[in-house]
Amino acid sequence: MKQNILVIGGTGKTGRLVVENLTQLGHNVRIGSRGHSPSFDWDKPSTYAEALKGMDRAYIVYYPDLAVPGAREAIQALTEAAVSEGLKKVVLLSGKGETEAEACEEIVANSGLNYTLVRASWFNQNFSEGAFTDYILAGQLALPMPEARIPYTDTRDIADMVTEVLLDDSFNGKTLTVTGPKKLTFAEVAEIISDKLGRKIQYQPITMEEFKTGLEAAGLPGPVIWLLSYLFTEVLGHSENQTISDDVEKVLNRKPVSFEEYVEKTVASGVWHQEIPQSI
Repeated sequence: MKQNILVIGGTGKTGRLVVENLTQLGHNVRIGSRGHSPSFDWDKPSTYAEALKGMDRAYIVYYPDLAVPGAREAIQALTEAAVSEGLKKVVLLSGKGETEAEACEEIVANSGLNYTLVRASWFNQNFSEGAFTDYILAGQLALPMPEARIPYTDTRDIADMVTEVLLDDSFNGKTLTVTGPKKLTFAEVAEIISDKLGRKIQYQPITMEEFKTGLEAAGLPGPVIWLLSYLFTEVLGHSENQTISDDVEKVLNRKPVSFEEYVEKTVASGVWHQEIPQSI
């Protein structure tokens, strides 16, 4: 049956892939963003109801992260609007090992809506579409926490998982975790990218203070610096973030995308062959 589905963050890393999946399946998709009509803006709760009107289901991605101040209040207002508009189900993208994100999960779980929670590990695409892209272009991955081992997950796996559970009510009330098949340190990440790219990417361990100083020098806004610092200090070392899940195989009946597969595809795309920035 054709569904009317709102994809909040429908132009983002996972949202645009969910839109692509749902459209190919023949569903009516509405993109929830400031640039679409009706407009959806997380900073303007007055836009929530209009974006939800006439929708059967919704995929919720909070930008920039459920950990930031104001996220809990926004999720509360959105779920209340979704209940009022009579949505059948919502799927919330959450962070693996984030206490603040779990508080937002509870709001959705206690809203009275049918729901599925999808917790994701750090994205592969952080190195090609996100905060660490310039580091790869510059040839030096200068980051703290050298001992952390992360089961990076691919946005394609997240999108396919979200698409499946959004449409299948047998997953109602469940919490699923998306990770890659292997845990990697930053040094191992740099080695894999170097090997596939044919150009040396050096991993340089630094302190948190050095990391924040570099972000400030690059001109990143304060909230982004706070978020990245939080993710490194409060989330990355969390034991939950260093655990591999088999939920991708259980839900999608296939293996998750490996980091090596992601790197090969990214090398072929030419993203890492851009001009190297003078500073980060």
